[in-house]
Amino acid sequence: MEPARELTKTLLNNTKNPKLAWQIFKRIASNPQFPSDSFNKSLPVVTRILIGAKMFTEINNLQQLILQSHTSDHTLLLLMRVLAQLGHVNLAVSQLQAFRSHHPNKPISISLYNLLIRFSIRDNHLDCVRVLYEDMVVCRVPFETYTFNLLIGGLCDSGCLEDARKVFDKMRERGCVPNEFSFGILVRGYCRAGRAGEGLELLEVMGSMGVGSNIVVYNTLVSAFCKEGKTNEAEKVVEMLREDGLVPNVVTFNSRISGLCGSGKVLEASRIFRDMQVDNELGLPQPDMITYNLMLDGFCKEGMMEEAKTLIETMKENSVGLKVESYNIWLSGLVRNGMLLEAQGVLNEMAEKGVQPTIVSYNILMDGLCKNGMLRDAKTVMSLMKNGGVTPDVVSYSILLHGYCKKGMISEANKHLNIMIANGCFPNNYTCNSLLESLWKEGKVLEAEELLKKMKERGYALNMVTYNIVIDGLCKLGQVDKAVETMHDLWDQEDTDGNDNNSCKPDLITYSTIINTLCKDGKLDEAKKKFIEMIGRNVYPDSVIYNIFVSNLCKKGKVSSAFRVLKEMEKKGYNKSLQTYNSLILGLGMKSQFFEMYGLMNEMRERGIAPNVSTYNNMIRCLCESGQTDDATKLLDEMLDNGVSPNISTFKLLIRPLCQIGEFRPAQEVFNISLSIFGHKETLYSFMFNELVAGDELLEAKDVFMSALDRCYSIANFSYQDFINRLCKAEMLECATEVLKKMVKKRYAFEPASFMPVIDGLRMTGNNRDADEFAELMLEMGSEIKVSNQVNRNTKVNNRRKVVNNDESNWRNVLHRDDGSGATLKILNKNKA
Repeated sequence: MEPARELTKTLLNNTKNPKLAWQIFKRIASNPQFPSDSFNKSLPVVTRILIGAKMFTEINNLQQLILQSHTSDHTLLLLMRVLAQLGHVNLAVSQLQAFRSHHPNKPISISLYNLLIRFSIRDNHLDCVRVLYEDMVVCRVPFETYTFNLLIGGLCDSGCLEDARKVFDKMRERGCVPNEFSFGILVRGYCRAGRAGEGLELLEVMGSMGVGSNIVVYNTLVSAFCKEGKTNEAEKVVEMLREDGLVPNVVTFNSRISGLCGSGKVLEASRIFRDMQVDNELGLPQPDMITYNLMLDGFCKEGMMEEAKTLIETMKENSVGLKVESYNIWLSGLVRNGMLLEAQGVLNEMAEKGVQPTIVSYNILMDGLCKNGMLRDAKTVMSLMKNGGVTPDVVSYSILLHGYCKKGMISEANKHLNIMIANGCFPNNYTCNSLLESLWKEGKVLEAEELLKKMKERGYALNMVTYNIVIDGLCKLGQVDKAVETMHDLWDQEDTDGNDNNSCKPDLITYSTIINTLCKDGKLDEAKKKFIEMIGRNVYPDSVIYNIFVSNLCKKGKVSSAFRVLKEMEKKGYNKSLQTYNSLILGLGMKSQFFEMYGLMNEMRERGIAPNVSTYNNMIRCLCESGQTDDATKLLDEMLDNGVSPNISTFKLLIRPLCQIGEFRPAQEVFNISLSIFGHKETLYSFMFNELVAGDELLEAKDVFMSALDRCYSIANFSYQDFINRLCKAEMLECATEVLKKMVKKRYAFEPASFMPVIDGLRMTGNNRDADEFAELMLEMGSEIKVSNQVNRNTKVNNRRKVVNNDESNWRNVLHRDDGSGATLKILNKNKA
């Protein structure tokens, strides 16, 4: 048997006796006749044995043995490699330093430094990286471009981007020319840090140095700009890519589509997707599974369910097919848009097609059901999950627990928690914190405090997430003083313990919550004191804190003070965000400083910040309050031109002032557009009706109300009593009678007093027959409401006399919502035309 194999076998046989193994190795390896290659082959084995036994003194002795008996640099490199691979790169570096101190003039190969740098970066030992770099500089070790690439990559991954750039800039000083990988690594670092603009500048430097760029660098930049919402810049990079003689691949197009969908520009993304589908004509890459999933997700998130359904059918027909990831996106979209019956059908389809639903599939459906209060069906889905061989996880149980908490069914939640634990699924901090948050949101203070007490008793490590939930709950319930007291208790505990554990130190979220509440309560002086306190506690404000002050000062009309805060914010290196601009625009608008308000919007665009629906709503509100409804309407046109989807508030802001100044026809047009976008929402009908009634446009109000009755809407938010009174006073008794008869025919349970003005009017005109009929109905309705109140004093009388099934499992009730799903912008543009 050869010496190396014999020694290795002996060492392995003595693994459980590391001291004996070391003595055997030392005795044999010290023999000058022992071959160097045999020594090298057995070195990893003995090193692993010593490391496993934590015999670090013997490791140092091993190094001395190498230097005395086997001076080959390869052997030393081998020892360092084994130490680094075993996760002891710091020990390997200390061995290197010890060697350097004893043999300062002995050269060490660059390959050893590269090896140690690579493992130091892998194990996140930046201190070792710095030691190695400085040692190379002092000892004048000739650098390689690969060495610099390792250093730059490690620093970027650790978030030390400025240091990475300094190392990059020193490459030429050390005789190394950056290659495409050097640039690519640094560009990726800038992009991951949200600084894609600087990455693009580096691309230009790359060209000036004659280093050829590649598709990977360009794709990195396209993806980064898209993630930052800067789709225009992403498109410019694509053009640069083409000018550089490169061809965009499917990754490039997927990045573009992802960015456009993420910024709400789904129609534009759809256009690119369609171009990809006709690749034979345009020479574009054919969409892959990722492309289809991105488009499917985009359609679903924008409520464009018809388009999503068409895409699903296309995927079924072509070679792409439907995988479980695609089904999960489709499920999520259906649930998000309230189409729960269809979602259940998708789950059944998956089983029929042989696609096994994952835990994610079941959780998506359960989450949708619980959010709609359909807990019985959610439990059924969990049973299906178990029958399908999928074990519910913490998320599954947490979804049901959330559902129970939101419905105030605390006893059921506790019961479910016990079932969860009995099934071997133990709630973690996240689960308990989620439950705690739900209880606070529901205003169930006693239950929340009881849960917090149980968390402490059962040994849960309460962290700042937990306490921030408590503080936020107290603030939302108007108990800001108690919230401040809780925060001070945490500081007192920290000061008493005197430890460095940051887990229970009030943080930026804590102060943001308290300062925001104080500002909203008008206690600006107290908010400022907390701001000073946080800085004294070494909790430094970010842009969120500054924006809280700016927003609340603007809302209170203190625009000059808001601009002073803004100046301080910019001094600290924080730029104005979309939220900042929206607050300032509102503040200036409230002061009727419209020239400055429009100036800010122009500044936003120059800085690449696109106004959103809140920006336009703030401007529309202020213009309408100043009577400038024409300018406000023009802003609606501008929104559509810029691809910004208005929300229901946008239309309410326009309808009310138009009605108040008697511009009922334009108000009706705005109302009709809102219906085409959002569907026939009850809130839109009730709002329009109430504004028409307030403006005495009774015939138009009648049309809106009758349409609402046809749709069986709840009339709780309709001022129908005032409407009937006004009809009677305006001698429109026939209209009032018609409205009442329809309400009765539709079996609505409404306020019986609504009959009185009609009955009086009928008697005055001599129509006693109809008057008596209405009087009888009034008495009957009053009796029914009284009985209903006696049966359950805590149950409000339903606005409709028609029996409505309120069972948790009423799929149809949820299904028949008219959410106006579809291409919002497409509809808007059609209406404009």
